Amino acid sequence: MTTLPTVGRGQPVHEILLVEDDEMIREATRLTLESHGYRVRAAPDGVSGLEMFRASRPDAAVLDIMLPGLNGVSLAGRIREESGVPVLLISARNDPVDVVMGLEAGADDYVTKPFDGTVLVARIRSLLRRVSTVEPPAEPSARPIPLRFGDLAFCPVTLEVRRDDRPLTLTTTELKLLREFTAAAGTVLTRDLLLERVWDYAWSGDTRVVDVHVQRLRAKIGRERIETVRGFGYRLCR
Repeated sequence: MTTLPTVGRGQPVHEILLVEDDEMIREATRLTLESHGYRVRAAPDGVSGLEMFRASRPDAAVLDIMLPGLNGVSLAGRIREESGVPVLLISARNDPVDVVMGLEAGADDYVTKPFDGTVLVARIRSLLRRVSTVEPPAEPSARPIPLRFGDLAFCPVTLEVRRDDRPLTLTTTELKLLREFTAAAGTVLTRDLLLERVWDYAWSGDTRVVDVHVQRLRAKIGRERIETVRGFGYRLCR
């Protein structure tokens, strides 16, 4: 079995919220995450998971979809309303409807059961790395000039996004997508390329995650701003 590196000395210890109703899976997942250096808070249902999230404000959340009380999709939506922390869904079902509903609710990623613990750790590490790579500098030396695309303005330094001069709030994934599109405006970006650059790994041929997040981004910046190039991918219109 491949062993992933643990959190090294001097590196921040990330706290993960794990919400899973199956006790055996919950305990096994908790032990796996802790063995790789994460601090884990675990809950057996969606209601207590939401309470735990509000109390601890973790760095990422791992949620089972089929939860009692408040299911994982609804919980992901509630978390997204209150925070931009990465959310990963886990499920024994691979129904496209479940996957799309979870992503549209605000989740950033999903893993199908049964999963290898090292795969889950890699996905979490990728989500946390994605957050760290979009943080703007604390004290910019000068006010940067934003890039403009019609009524859309985006500053890749401060990560400010405005439409019709009104500020927009984007999730971490949406910001990374927008950064890729604005850096190559007018160029067609394939789904595989976006998976590699935004999600940091190949998605085994399943590109629904890209399509869902592009739709969410379109809803905020304007549907006409990102063009679908059938059979290839997407491009940002100038």
